[in-house]
Parts: sequence; structure tokens; C-alpha cells
Amino acid sequence: MNVKFRLTLMSFMQFFVWAAWLITIANYWFGTKQWDGADFGIIFSTMGIASLFMPTLTGILADKWINAEKLYGILHLLYAIVMFYLPQVNDPHTFFWVILVAMCFYMPTIALSNSISYTTLKNSEFDVVKDFPPIRVWGTIGFIVAMWITNLTGNKASANQFYIAGISALALGVYSFTLPACKPSNLISDRTTFIQKFGLEAFKLFSDYKMALFFIFSMFLGGALQLTNAYGDVFLDEFKMFPKYADLYVVKRSTLILSISQISETLFILAIPFFLKRFGIKKVMVIAMTAWVLRFGLFAFGNPADGLWMIVLSCIVYGMAFDFFNISGSLFVETSTTPKTRSSAQGLFMMMTNGFGAVFGSLVSGWMIDRFFTKAYTNIQATANLVGAQPDDKHLLSFLSNKGITVLANGDLSRAIDVKDWHSIWLSFTIYALIITVLFALMFKHKHTRAEQKAIEAISH
Repeated sequence: MNVKFRLTLMSFMQFFVWAAWLITIANYWFGTKQWDGADFGIIFSTMGIASLFMPTLTGILADKWINAEKLYGILHLLYAIVMFYLPQVNDPHTFFWVILVAMCFYMPTIALSNSISYTTLKNSEFDVVKDFPPIRVWGTIGFIVAMWITNLTGNKASANQFYIAGISALALGVYSFTLPACKPSNLISDRTTFIQKFGLEAFKLFSDYKMALFFIFSMFLGGALQLTNAYGDVFLDEFKMFPKYADLYVVKRSTLILSISQISETLFILAIPFFLKRFGIKKVMVIAMTAWVLRFGLFAFGNPADGLWMIVLSCIVYGMAFDFFNISGSLFVETSTTPKTRSSAQGLFMMMTNGFGAVFGSLVSGWMIDRFFTKAYTNIQATANLVGAQPDDKHLLSFLSNKGITVLANGDLSRAIDVKDWHSIWLSFTIYALIITVLFALMFKHKHTRAEQKAIEAISH
């Protein structure tokens, strides 16, 4: 089997096993389990927590003691076991710990998959710069396909999404042992200090005002990514409570609509060289932040009917928001650090966005939504007024029945139903992103350098 094809299959499955539940877990949490929002916030923090230390630990293992492809396979097999166990969990606190274990196994495999691809391509005398991007793009395709499968099979609120992830991770884990050997390179010296091994030397960069400012804003913007992953699908799905929206395609196939975001991501990558050449790194960062404002703002005012164009446009804008900051930020770090600190600085950039930023965004958003933007409805008339229906509306009564709620003789509900004010939620996220954008544009002073110009020209060819 062709080496590039084998790596392409690995890349496809790498993100398939994650996306099978990542975008739809909120539907399982709120719709099926009916757990509260504050507890849900900590679920998405598990990715950030795991990202703080697991990639470094597994990187040390792969460098000194075990083949990268074998470690990669072991981690996926362990991840699969946790996925199979997850549907058995019946309380939110235990669910958090189980998901955290799953993320400790999964998150380091993202870096390992890149490392395996780089090593295998080099050993097979391929051009990494030319041949890796077409392989990696299949990871995004795998992400999209998993989202589609989970939705089209009717499992976006079902425990089956975890079984889909578990079965595919099991297959990937077994497949990994057939990949070309990536032996330990022993690049980490025994005399390397703890601080050096964990890339903590890069924290010295905080002594530089501009670098410190960049990393702090990276953390705050990193929280924004978790907001869309965590709440995007459940936001669209909860329109099914409204009789006028319930039968619309965008509500029934919300995950498919959201997959436009990933499709957009693959397309906007192609536009990055043009924007960087024309505007430079700082302006591209500001464009990315402005795109996050639009992402949230369009969600705030969109709906599945006459406002569908806003939801679709929000998904398209996501590609610009995600790609432009990650790549321009990475280029800024590359051209603003010395060769000695460059690798650890890139690691710090990822730690601030996917680690500290993810934890910050998940915890604060979960608490905020539960505290300020969730209202408990206890009466059928008030509930009917909310959704624009009559108290005896068949769809409304069926919706409540599916949640185990009945209407008592006096018009009260047998149990309160929690409803989120999505307009206000997305509007608050919009204001958050707007404040970050304005402050960054005013405070981050940066001029286009010759080193940046060379880096931009390098990615353009």
C-alpha cells in the first residue's frame, strides 16, 4: 500500500474518532441526560487540561523509549476503551472524570500523528512541505464525515455517538501497529532539565511586553473556539422546541449545517498567503478576531427560517476566524523568536490557546450560561408563550413528553424545563470577542519585518 495513502487514512481516522461526538455531545448532555449548564462547561475544559501536559509527556516517551506509531496505537486503544465505557456513566461529575481520561489519551495523538507523518515522509524521501498538507487536509474531511454520520444515523443526542468513536478508534489503534516504524530519535539529552523538557523556557518570553501581550490575547481568543464547538450544535437543535421551526431541515440536520465551518476552514487556508502578503501579520490577526465577532453576532440574530443565511454565513466566517489567527500567530512566533526558543515558543502558543484558553473559555461560559441565561419554566402557558404556540399544541406536548414532562391539571409542569436564552448568550460572546479585537488592535504594536516577509513568501510557494 502506498505510504502517502496509508498516512492519509491515518489522518482521516485521527479526526473522525474525535468528531463523532465532539460537536454533538451537548445534545446528549442537555437533551438526553438533562444535566445543567455549569457542569457542562467543565466538560470542554478537559481538552485544555489534557493539552497542558500530555503532549509533552508522550513526546518524551516517543523520543527516548518507544516507537511513535506504537505509542500512537496504544493511546487510541485506551481512548476506545474509555469511549465504550462512557455511555454507562449516569452522573455529570463522573462523566467529567471519564472524559478527562479520554482526552488524556486522545489529545497527544494529534501531535503524534503529525510526527509520524513527518518521519515517514522523510524516510521515504518525500518533500514534507509539499506532500504533508494534502495528507493533513484529509483529517478535516474525516472530521466532517464523522459529523455527518452521527447526524444522519440519528445519533446526535444518543450514546451511540460514543460507540461510533470507540469502534473507529479501536480500528485506528490496530491499524497504527502496521505503520512504518518511527523509532525513538533520542534528541532529548539526559542532561536536559525538567524546565527544558516541558518547554517551560518559553515562559521567559513573557518578560518581553509584545510577546506577553500576544500570548495573553492568544489565551482569551483560544476560549472563543471552545464556545462554538461546545454550543453550536445544541443551539440549532433546541429550535425543535418551537413548532414553527421543528420540521425545518437545518434543525433536523444541524450537525450537517455546522460542518460548513470545517469545509470553510479547508478553503480559507488557500487564501492565507494572499492576505498575509497584502496586509501583514498584525492586520490578518485583527481580521481573524473580527471574524470571531461576526461568527457570534450572526448566530445571535440568526434562526432556521428567514435568518438561515446568517447561520450559514457564520459557518463560512468560521474558516477565516480559525485559520487566520492560528497560522498568522504561528508565523509571528516563528519570526519573533530565536532558534533556541522557537520550538518551545510554538508549544507555548498552543498551550495558551488550546490549553489555558480552552479551560478558561469552557469554565466561564458554562457558569455564565447557567447563572445568567437559563430560565426554568414551570407552567404550560408560559412555555407556550415562549415558543409561540397554544398550551394544547401537539408538538409542544410531544416535546415535553419526550423529556419526561407532563402537564398537571392546574397547568403546571410535572418538572421544570430549563430553556436557554441563545440570543443573549451569543450576543454576550459577540461583545467579548469585540472587546478583545479592539484592545488587541490598540495595544499590540507591531511592524511588518523582513523575516516575516521571507516566511510569508515561503508558505506562498
